[in-house]
Amino acid sequence: MVLTDTHTHQYYETDPEKKAALMQRCLDNGISRLFLPNVDASSIAQVMDMVNTYPEHCFPMLGLHPCDVKANYEEELDAIHHALEDTKVYAIGEIGIDLYWDKTFIEQQRDAFTRQIGWAKERDLPINIHCRNAFDEVYAILQQQHDDKLKGIFHCFSGTVEQARQIIDLGLSLGIGGVVTYKNGGLDKVVEQIALQHIVLETDSPYLTPVPYRGKPNESSYLIYVAQKVADLHQTSVEEVARITTENSKIIFGV
Repeated sequence: MVLTDTHTHQYYETDPEKKAALMQRCLDNGISRLFLPNVDASSIAQVMDMVNTYPEHCFPMLGLHPCDVKANYEEELDAIHHALEDTKVYAIGEIGIDLYWDKTFIEQQRDAFTRQIGWAKERDLPINIHCRNAFDEVYAILQQQHDDKLKGIFHCFSGTVEQARQIIDLGLSLGIGGVVTYKNGGLDKVVEQIALQHIVLETDSPYLTPVPYRGKPNESSYLIYVAQKVADLHQTSVEEVARITTENSKIIFGV
């Protein structure tokens, strides 16, 4: 069984022994493919260190996280764009709009999101979309940018069935993580109505820890609990969920 974590910040752990233990727990649970998004220019080195340490299991994405779009966002974009010239990446991300914490830089977030979608199209890469309290804003830009080059994942999807179908109709996949295991999260009712062909799995480690470890730091090895919940919702085996969602990830990322 091969499970793919399409979105993890496991590189936040910098202690070599702890990092090795995290990876071993992943492999013990069948999670052998990890896709790592940076968040800003300074975190690129952390991503690449983990990729270089585990080249058979870890794959980088690069982009500017919307929460890191500040007054100096042009400098950040320039640094990340420069890094793309020398770095093999498998997606542009995570990128998008976040209006949960701060709405000060909403126009800059829109600009950064649109420009980075352009980078992805130029390189024939997927995008990895961050959206929090901003579905309408994100969807409007995706509609504007929609063409045969637009592809990728709507990371940490937690919306309605209608919103799920809107995203799928744009040719994008839904990233499903720990929220699907939450008793009152409501995502389970959505996921059971969405075909597995439109779903990929993720942890967003160290955030959004699934049951039974909710309240503790997340890690990619816990993806097994997300996969099992999705399997239960679709009345199939975890092995079948792993097969389909990993195949979906291979189509998206090209690896």
